Amino acid sequence: MARNIVISGGGTGIGLAAAQAFAKEGDRVLLLGRRGDVLEGAGVPGALTYAADLSDPGAVQGAADFVATEFGTVDVLVNSAGGAGNLEPGAGSDDPLDTVAHQWTVNFRINLLTAALLTEALKDRLAEPGGRVLFVSSIAAYRGSGSGAYGAAKAGLHPYAHDLARELGPRGITVNVVAPGYVEDTGFFGEAIEEARRERLVRETPTGRAGTPGDVAATLHWLASPGAGHVTSQIIQINGGAERGR
Repeated sequence: MARNIVISGGGTGIGLAAAQAFAKEGDRVLLLGRRGDVLEGAGVPGALTYAADLSDPGAVQGAADFVATEFGTVDVLVNSAGGAGNLEPGAGSDDPLDTVAHQWTVNFRINLLTAALLTEALKDRLAEPGGRVLFVSSIAAYRGSGSGAYGAAKAGLHPYAHDLARELGPRGITVNVVAPGYVEDTGFFGEAIEEARRERLVRETPTGRAGTPGDVAATLHWLASPGAGHVTSQIIQINGGAERGR
């Protein structure tokens, strides 16, 4: 039976790979994101698209109303929207503290607030029993990310997911997090990553290779399956062992 799947950040990278995996199984998929042209060009068979800034409560309510009209019930919600703020305008100030405030605010807004707003807007529409809520975190939540802002924002998803799992568990709904490491072919790292950095990131993995969006999508797809029905409040690391180091 086809399910209703809502994926934020579904136009590129991990979100797109997840959308393709669900669509391949015949599920109905809705892609959410800020850039309508990217969503429409994603090429996911049969997918609906809705462009919205998911850090804006009014825009999220609009997306939720669209979901209500098109889907009614949501079987799987995948919160994949986020990034390092590369698409955001600069701080516009030479003051170093203004720059820090901008960086931290942007990272929490696009990586944490987007997920919380969308989830809260849709949680009463989740199928029960059997609904699934999934979050995409990062290895940076464990190891940092240079400035700290991105890793801290992603780490904030973890306690939220645990609280949500306790809240939604009695309704037969599971909540889990995946935490990828270095994943190639994503906008986060981009094509311009320095070769020396790429080699270092790969060298840190016992598996000796970079991750792919498909690696993460496969885990998300399994967590949304009946076989994972007793898995909840977990953080699944998908980084080839890099979090442990070599």
